[in-house]
Formats: sequence, structure tokens, C-alpha cells
Amino acid sequence: MEVIEKNINLNKIIDKVLNGERISEEEGLKLFEEADLLTLGRLADFLRKKKHPENIATFVVDRNVNYTNVCVAGCKFCAFQTKKGSPDAYILEFEEIYQKIQELVDWGGTTLLMQGGLNPDLRLDFYVNLFRGIKERFPQIQIHSLSASEIFYLSKIENMPIKEVLKTLQEAGLDSVPGGGAEILSDEVRAQISSNKVSTRVWLEVHRSAHELGMKTTATMMCGHIEKPRHIIEHLSHIRNLQDSSLENCKGYFTAFIPWTFQKGGTKLDHIEPATTVYYLKVLAISRIFLDNFDNIQTSHVTQTMKVGPVGLHFGANDLGSTMIEENVVASTGWKVASPGPEKMAKIIKKAGFKPAQRDTYYNIVKYY
Repeated sequence: MEVIEKNINLNKIIDKVLNGERISEEEGLKLFEEADLLTLGRLADFLRKKKHPENIATFVVDRNVNYTNVCVAGCKFCAFQTKKGSPDAYILEFEEIYQKIQELVDWGGTTLLMQGGLNPDLRLDFYVNLFRGIKERFPQIQIHSLSASEIFYLSKIENMPIKEVLKTLQEAGLDSVPGGGAEILSDEVRAQISSNKVSTRVWLEVHRSAHELGMKTTATMMCGHIEKPRHIIEHLSHIRNLQDSSLENCKGYFTAFIPWTFQKGGTKLDHIEPATTVYYLKVLAISRIFLDNFDNIQTSHVTQTMKVGPVGLHFGANDLGSTMIEENVVASTGWKVASPGPEKMAKIIKKAGFKPAQRDTYYNIVKYY
């Protein structure tokens, strides 16, 4: 991204946003750096209302099953990873996973979010057999699982093209791909915090390939660590460009964007001060403003608590995320937030001034409250 021009006028950028015009990277950076929180919030809320005039805020009932904690990536921000041979290392048995899914079904859930580490002992047939087994037992459950990093790692150890790995997994039952592993889509940042993980180019390639196969995916961002504002805009620009291409050329696309903040505790980045609520809400707002081709923006109560999460609905978000029946990765840092049930989630959304509704993976409404 080019250095910001000094003559870009902030008021002209605001007028462009209000007129429904797309802003450039330079304009997005100036808005992010110079506009105050309330200005960004008002702009983001204005755009949310244009996208969602019915004033509905959604949530999903899902479960995050971490099938293994063995990982060779060594990311500096992660407290969940364990080395092979460690006393804490595990790979869940299929039957244990099936039991967790049965509990999800009993709770009225629709989505299985399943991610783990880059485990060299788990080959493609492990996932194929697992997904087939899940679909045989729970055909109604949407398998929203694996990250770009896991899929690329499989392509390496199996010596297969990324698209072929995705196609094999899709045929076995994989419905959609979550945006995990994105962190910040800037190689300048990735080299410092996740050098053994996928590059920006590869992360985008995995999601582009999934879109070409007709799969829907989500885009995410983990912010609040070493990144600068220009890296935030660079990340947003990458996914906006891919969304443009996918909407024009593919049957699949990004259904949503989900930013959250880094949580320290047992990581190699514990010296970093936690991101403030103001910073998080600014990132959330600029995401809605910049990502004009995304229908859904999710606010995070998992990393921001249920006091801040609903506030995000007034800063551009239209989704409060998950009831989070199970969550292990963020919790491994020592940061734990109580998981609300669907009824409580609906009450929280209503109290925030919105009409609550439960959705599925694809943002189809399952139930109104």
C-alpha cells in the first residue's frame, strides 16, 4: 500500500461513505487513524442499517471441537499448541467427537466448528473418515471446519494440490471453511508472529479455491498485538479484493468477517499490552466501512466479554457470534468467558436494542425470538 497522501480530506472521505461510494486503502487508513471513535461508530452503524434495515441481530448455536492440540507451527500468540510426545498431547477418538456433536444436536445446534493443530500424524484419510462418519450420524449438522493452515499442511504432506485436498474433503462432508489462521494478512507481521504458518498468498489461495468449488467461507482477523493501522487496512483490502473476484466468478464467497483481539497468557507475546476496547471497536467499525461487499460482520464477546460484545452491534456488526458451547484455544490463555445459552443470547441482543434471531452457518434464520 502506498504512503498516505497528505491532501486527502477527512470530511470528503466521510461524505463518500455516506454516499455509498467505495473508499481506497489510503482513505481507509486516514479514516482509521484520524476519525474519532464515535464518528467511526456512527458511519458503521449507518452502513449496517442500510445492509440490515430490519434491525435483526443474529447468533449461531455451535460447538468448537479441537480434535488435536499437537502442532508444529509454533505461533508466538498461541498457548494451546503442544509438541508431539508431550504428556498433554492428544488426538480425540471419533466416538468422543460424535458424543460432543450429539450434545450439540441436543442443544439445538446447527454448526460444527472443528479445528486443531498441524499434526504430522494426521493424514487426509483421518479427516475423510471423520467427516463421513459425522455426516452418516448427523446429516443435519453443517461441518464448518479446518483452517487454511490445516488444509495447506495437508496438501504438503499428501503432495496434493490445495484444490484437490478441498475437493476430497468436500466430497467427504466438509460444508464450509472458517477463516482461522488469517491473524493479520500481511507478511511483514506474519514473519514475526507465525513464520511457520501459511503466507498471505497461500491463505487467500485456499479460500479462493474453496470459493471456486462452490464452498462458502468466513474471513477473520486477530488484531491487538504487533500490527499497525496500515496492516489492518492491508488485511481488509486483501479480503475485499478476493470477495470482489469470488462474487463475480465463483459460486462460493465469504459469508462474514469476524475480527477479535489477541489474548495473552502462556504465549511468547505476553509482554504486549492488551488491546483497548476503543481499539477493538474502531477495528470493528472500519471493517464495516471498508468491506462494502460483505453482508455480515461479527462482534466478539469471547475476547471482549459480554459487556463489550453487544456494544459492537452499534459499531457495524449485525451478528453476536456463537453461544460457544465449547471453546479451548482462547481459554488456554486463562481468558474464559461464560457461554450463554440461546435464550440468554436472545435477551442480551434484545436489551442492546435489536431483534434477536438464531442463524445457521450460512446466515439463514433458524428461529426468531
